Amino acid sequence: MRKRAIYIEDGAQISLIRVMLTDGSSANVIHRLAFACARTKVLSPFALLFQHINRIYNGCSIGTKANFAGGLALMHPIGVVINSKVIAGKNITIESGVVIGDEKGLSPSLGDNVFIGAGAKIIGNVTVGNNVKIGANAVVVKDIPDNCTALGIPAIARLNER
Repeated sequence: MRKRAIYIEDGAQISLIRVMLTDGSSANVIHRLAFACARTKVLSPFALLFQHINRIYNGCSIGTKANFAGGLALMHPIGVVINSKVIAGKNITIESGVVIGDEKGLSPSLGDNVFIGAGAKIIGNVTVGNNVKIGANAVVVKDIPDNCTALGIPAIARLNER
């Protein structure tokens, strides 16, 4: 029987099980299970159970209906709080201590290829475009257009130079 492995950038080989047990991967898998259960009336009680497990095991609170298109990477999920109404595109990278929350019942939406640095906050009815980088501890309260980097409190967006 062949052992399944994943290769990382430097050519090192690590097992698939080891990857799944890392905190970011397990938080993502548990959230995906909660999201799948939340979409089915019969399984919806299990969604809250999975959310609670994620809170205890990984130290993060991701709403059961938070919708990520694919490619979610939680680098260090401790302290991450994501509202249930968040809708996000593909390839989202989130570092520790990030809050993506609602204000007055309105939640942010994220485009594709978004990086959110440690401690950043995205609050309210905000649209974050595609190919955006949000710096550590930035507070985003206004829309960020495509291909920008946002830094500061409140965050100021600057167009990425190529």
